[in-house]
Amino acid sequence: MALADIPRRRTRFDRRFDRIRELEEAGRLKHPTGSRLLRKFMSNRLAVVGLVVFSIILLAAICAPLLTPWDPTKINLRAMLQPPSWEHWFGTDKTGRDVFARVLYGGRISILVGLGSAVVSAIIGVIVGCYAGYVGGWFDAICMRVSEIIMAFPELILVLMLVSILGQSLSNIMIIFIVGGWCGIYRLARASMLSLREEEYVQALRSFGLSVPLICFKHILPNALGPIMVNITLSTAAFILAEAGLSFLGLGVPMNIATWGNILNVAQDLGVLQNNWWIWLPVGTTISLFVLSVNFIGDGLRDATDPTQQG
Repeated sequence: MALADIPRRRTRFDRRFDRIRELEEAGRLKHPTGSRLLRKFMSNRLAVVGLVVFSIILLAAICAPLLTPWDPTKINLRAMLQPPSWEHWFGTDKTGRDVFARVLYGGRISILVGLGSAVVSAIIGVIVGCYAGYVGGWFDAICMRVSEIIMAFPELILVLMLVSILGQSLSNIMIIFIVGGWCGIYRLARASMLSLREEEYVQALRSFGLSVPLICFKHILPNALGPIMVNITLSTAAFILAEAGLSFLGLGVPMNIATWGNILNVAQDLGVLQNNWWIWLPVGTTISLFVLSVNFIGDGLRDATDPTQQG
């Protein structure tokens, strides 16, 4: 008896494939609709959890006046260092200010600094990187040397030096983050452009006489957006942590403005760390959750935009 004549045992996968073939032949097979990127992202549980946490914290910061009646900057010496209660959910600080209100309103500034700096850095880095990577020549060489000079400085030293030169203000902090943050996205966009500009469809576009900006930003850039989107999320988390660290050292946003870092600044006192946990623990937990959520979203976008993992 030949080997081909031996009956093969059917498995559950064979039965499933038979069912799919029957549905296809009958015209009743439902094909998936919508964006493949969105389906891949939603199948990542950590990314979905990160998106939910990110949305909750962002909406809470935006809707702060609806969630708390307290002014984050109003001093009330009669309510100093009160522990959490129904009146003050996160307690009060050394000057009687409501910690819950400061966390909500501080989130507005910290998220603005992190997300705004990351977006502006990405816009500058993408525009310069795409054009320099496609055109090459002296413009590409100059941009590369400038980015290498900036990235050669240790990040903390560069930030401290620029803070001492420009001074402390919200706008100056964002400018400092943008100056130091565009280089990474520039190099990423440039590398993507160098690999994509030799594709056949780009050669065809050149033969039709399309302009360089049109080829770069309309036809090539959409194919390189995946890694850039991931980089924006990671930059947002890094800038929020940098702002918190600078404000903790007293070198960030001015102390009269409520930010997550300025709230943590009081934790330099050992007595506060030991006896008044409600002043630093809620805001520290909020920063950790927000940064983790942003990183989870970045991981989900990376997996969803990776062509080797598309299914």
